[in-house]
Amino acid sequence: MPAERSGAGDPVRTLELLWRLPEPSRRGPRPGLDLEAVVAAATELANSEGLDAVTMRRVATALGVAPMTLYTYLPGKAELLDLMLDAAYLRMTRTDSTGQPWRQRLRAVAGENRRLFAAHPWAAWISTTRPPLGPGQMAKYEHELAALDGLGLDDVTIDAALTHLLGFVQGWARTAAQVRAERPDGAGDDDRWWAKVGPLLGELLDPARYPLATRVGSAAGAAHGAAYDPAHAYEFGLARVLDGFAALIEPDPAPG
Repeated sequence: MPAERSGAGDPVRTLELLWRLPEPSRRGPRPGLDLEAVVAAATELANSEGLDAVTMRRVATALGVAPMTLYTYLPGKAELLDLMLDAAYLRMTRTDSTGQPWRQRLRAVAGENRRLFAAHPWAAWISTTRPPLGPGQMAKYEHELAALDGLGLDDVTIDAALTHLLGFVQGWARTAAQVRAERPDGAGDDDRWWAKVGPLLGELLDPARYPLATRVGSAAGAAHGAAYDPAHAYEFGLARVLDGFAALIEPDPAPG
């Protein structure tokens, strides 16, 4: 399970911060620093060291201010996390796929999210079942819904289809990140591992007892050069997701 989730802070204050609404009842922020600078510093920390590195103290240190200074801008890390995620959404490149076939439009949406997670790996580990609902989130949602609009699907199905597509990309990004962490030297790490265990596995695994496992495993390993290939997994999985959507969008005609 993800260690973090959006929407975990004070909901009203979070929305005020996301939409940059003033809060007259509190002391004003320190001159010379703004909320954008706080979010940018936190994002840089998360990009380089992961979400665990993002604490109010670490962000304050990066900005050269006392930790308590940050609390004049936002209540705490939960609200900061929503601001970071929404800012990342706002900066996403959005492909204009108007008039293109629906598969191409959805491939573009998937690719945009894949690039988001490549630029901000930490974002893949945040549960967004309660989305931040800021301007970045809403711009992203509006743009992505357009890829499914006009295909004869009802609104609930459109939302469910988009959620399923984005869930696939997010799940893939998590696994791909784990693979990168386990293979700091790329495929060479797998090569060295297999070189060590291969001879013993050859003695332990009897093809007569495990005929499918040895045949299929050997074929996949030879094809990918590893037990798991993130690029192949992405393309294969995305194609299957789109094939599933085709059953809704392009149903077989009823037998005459």
